[in-house]
Amino acid sequence: MAQIIGARAQAGDAIVDYDEKLFDDIQANPGEKAYVFMHTVPYEGSVGFVNMLTCTRINRKGFDTSLVLYGPAVLMGSATRGFPNVGDEAFPGHMNYNNQLQTFMKEGGKVLACRFAMAALYGMRETDLIEGIVPIHPLDVLDCTLTARREGALVMQTWTL
Repeated sequence: MAQIIGARAQAGDAIVDYDEKLFDDIQANPGEKAYVFMHTVPYEGSVGFVNMLTCTRINRKGFDTSLVLYGPAVLMGSATRGFPNVGDEAFPGHMNYNNQLQTFMKEGGKVLACRFAMAALYGMRETDLIEGIVPIHPLDVLDCTLTARREGALVMQTWTL
C-alpha cells in the first residue's frame, strides 16, 4: 500500500500555484463581439453553469456578448423554477442558472432562446422565460451563427445530452 507523507491540507491552503499565469489577460477591442451557443441539459452536470460563468467573464472582458440557448438549454431560462414556490431555492445552488443569467443580463449580456425548443420540446411559453431573455425563431439559431462568422466574432459552441 502506498504511504502518503506530508501534512494534511487545511482549509484556506492553496494546493496548486494560482499565481502563475501563462497568457496575457486579453480584453476586447472596441466593437468586438462574442457568441456562446449552448445546447445542454440543465442540472445534468456542471457544463451549463460553467458556460454561463465563462459567458459572464467574456462579457466582463468587454466583448458585446450574446448567449444563445437552444435545445434543452432553453430550460435554463425558465422563470418558473423554484420549490415549493417559484423563486424558492430548494437546495443550495438550485437557482444558480436563474441567478447567473440575471447577473449576465444586468451586466449588458444578451440572452436568446429558441422558440421551437421552448414550445415543441418543452411546452414553455414566452412568458415562462426570465425577464430580459429574447425568444427567437428556430432558423435564427443558424443565422445567428452565420452573423457571428461575418462579424469575425469569438464563437463558442457547447453540446451535451
